[in-house]
Amino acid sequence: MTLQIGNIPLENRLFVAPMAGVTDRPFRTLCRQLGAGYAVSEMVTSRKELWNSLKTSRRADHAGEPGPISVQIAGTDAAMMAEAAHYNIERGAQIIDINMGCPAKKVCNKWAGSALMRDEPLALEIAQAVVAAAAPHGVPVTLKMRTGWSDEQRNAVALAQRFEAAGVQMLTVHGRTREQGYKGEAEYDTIAAVKAAVNIPVVANGDITSPEKAREVLAATGADAIMIGRAAQGRPWIFREIEHFLATGTHRAPPLVAEVKRLLLDHLEEHYALYGDYSGVRTARKHIGWYVRGLPGGEAFRGDMNRIEDCDHQLKAVAEFFDGLAAQHDRMPIAVAKATIDSELEEEAAACRAA
Repeated sequence: MTLQIGNIPLENRLFVAPMAGVTDRPFRTLCRQLGAGYAVSEMVTSRKELWNSLKTSRRADHAGEPGPISVQIAGTDAAMMAEAAHYNIERGAQIIDINMGCPAKKVCNKWAGSALMRDEPLALEIAQAVVAAAAPHGVPVTLKMRTGWSDEQRNAVALAQRFEAAGVQMLTVHGRTREQGYKGEAEYDTIAAVKAAVNIPVVANGDITSPEKAREVLAATGADAIMIGRAAQGRPWIFREIEHFLATGTHRAPPLVAEVKRLLLDHLEEHYALYGDYSGVRTARKHIGWYVRGLPGGEAFRGDMNRIEDCDHQLKAVAEFFDGLAAQHDRMPIAVAKATIDSELEEEAAACRAA
């Protein structure tokens, strides 16, 4: 059966997680090309005075992006969130996602993100307002949350039922509380309980870093889909690896070095086009760093890369690095296909703090 959000069919059940400072249009498009069936944008603020800022305008840029276009919005005021939904629908959003999952202090100190799970009446009011704003346009609303605020306040199941009653049409649950942040291991029992408690699609998120883990989480939770964030950083082909493994039970061969070189260079060109030369060369450094993490000579190359301040020079250096790697390896070394969880957690937390 085809998975749908409202009346919108999705290509498969492998989703790209919204990550502030990471899942911009070039990154989302690349992941879609490499097997992801659905991608959610970086979160867009509900504060109207910031909508014309350069950061928000870039986050709201969907030019040439394959559909369905899903935009995540964040805020604490129901009326403002409804207006933000309308604003983004006018700019091409086909699905609106409500952020009740980000644990960053910068967000939670303003009682947005996962902090809303501490105020159930407000969380429900926001969901109802956004659904009401999106419904006249035929736009479904989804919501991403955590298992709760803390171990003592795991309220995801109760909230999930109320969100479903309010008209939310899909829920994503990250298997940690807000109190955990990105520490420790994700747990999936709560996600399974949410799945059992509602009739709408449920997506499992948290610590899915390999094809085997994807299969394990789907089996443990009964979830309709999985959402992958940090494991796709520098390894966007993880989606086709998982898709192949779920279909066949066998591993797809690592990509050719020459293919990864082409993917990264194309990604950088799109990145520069969105951010411009000055910001582009600087914001691209993290993506390049993720690609070369674990590769022979990768750490030294990261250090050199941080001193480059010209796009052409950056492209040339990346091409030369991968040409040198290709001289030693036909396919990507297995080390790059192994996720280093601690560093990934640190990077995702940093990305969320940068929102």
